[in-house]
Amino acid sequence: MSGVRIFQIYYSEGTRASGDKGFEGLDNLANPRPDWREYWPIRNFLLGNAIEDAAFYGFFSPKFADKTGLDAAAVRNFVEQHGDADVLLFSPFFDQMAYPRNIFDQGNWQHPGTMDTFKECARLAEPTVDFDSLVMDSSNTVFCNYFVAKGAFWREWLERCERIFRIAEEGTSDLARRLNEATRHDEGGVPTKVFVIERVASLMLSVKGRWNARARNPLSLPWSTSPIARFPMEMAVLDALKVAYSAQGHPEYLAAFAQLRQAIDRQLR
Repeated sequence: MSGVRIFQIYYSEGTRASGDKGFEGLDNLANPRPDWREYWPIRNFLLGNAIEDAAFYGFFSPKFADKTGLDAAAVRNFVEQHGDADVLLFSPFFDQMAYPRNIFDQGNWQHPGTMDTFKECARLAEPTVDFDSLVMDSSNTVFCNYFVAKGAFWREWLERCERIFRIAEEGTSDLARRLNEATRHDEGGVPTKVFVIERVASLMLSVKGRWNARARNPLSLPWSTSPIARFPMEMAVLDALKVAYSAQGHPEYLAAFAQLRQAIDRQLR
């Protein structure tokens, strides 16, 4: 297997000291652009270093272990087992993958009023995307930038993200205003552009068709605290219906998906 370089970003002496020593540290102590969150140090690394197309790279936040329950040894073991893939996924929150049609629906659910921004940015990143018919499942959904990929994938990922980055930095359009506008997240606000960037990898895996991805079993990773997580069997079926639809294209799978979602929604009222 080609080289494997997996980094954990640190923003303070505390996050540097508490980081998993099995990962390489990625210094963001100065943190000059906190408005971009992880994208800023990832971008700087990709722009400032020679990236080998066949080597694997990953860039995890300090919260990786808390959100996934995984350590560096588990990540490296999975990469070694599936080195024939282009992208390896380590996303938690299976319910958040299964319940929505795609990660943009999930984003608008978590951050109301952002759908138009997601649509415009998705079409910037992948101009041929049919956004209205886009269906994603646990095999191609990435949360929190928790993925390890070959340099060739990162190169295309960066090029697409930079289209969004330039608009947000220029700050002269309505889209730029919306990208830089804060949206609800946990106890505070975070610029919408952060959540747009976090969805680019999923978009690439769903639309391009050329990337071979393998996901570490998401059902075994932590789920969210959302009320929908109370329906584990139903979540598994929802995801399976989307997988079947993506593989075979039969509309009956999506119809069954919609009916099951409605049944869950009725129980949540």
